[in-house]
Amino acid sequence: MKTRVLAALLLLAMISSLGFAFQKPTFSGEWKLDRDRSFSLQANLRGQSMKVAQTGNQIDFETRLITSEGEDTIKDSYVVDGKEREFTPQGPKGPIPDAKGKRTAKWLPNDKGLAVDEETTTPGPKGPVTQKVMRVWSISRSGELTIEMYVDTPTVSYETKRIFRKA
Repeated sequence: MKTRVLAALLLLAMISSLGFAFQKPTFSGEWKLDRDRSFSLQANLRGQSMKVAQTGNQIDFETRLITSEGEDTIKDSYVVDGKEREFTPQGPKGPIPDAKGKRTAKWLPNDKGLAVDEETTTPGPKGPVTQKVMRVWSISRSGELTIEMYVDTPTVSYETKRIFRKA
């Protein structure tokens, strides 16, 4: 009898620890860009910080950009549930006029981070311009937030990597 109870408790402890092993990362907090370890930043970017609030699958964030032209703030949010949603693309001065977008945000396998796929269409001088962007957010073992971004436009493809430390 004691052996069965001990085995059941051991099994329960193992199952409980598996639940903790794959918990979704928490991105909440205030983050400051580590310029020296990031790459493919725009030339006029002097600094960047982010405030992130995460409640379950809802991630709201405010990005503060400091450039040679001044300071701008961009507010945005993701619902990380794998469903495609329409959104209004944001720029440094707010919503981009006449721009449309659709996005899907999902957790990465083993809850190592999240991936956001976006497609935006903006007006251009020769007609609509479509851009595809994939962002991958992850938290390192040392507690740094990394955002990798892969961008495809009709004229160019590039990637960036931004590493943030807790502010």
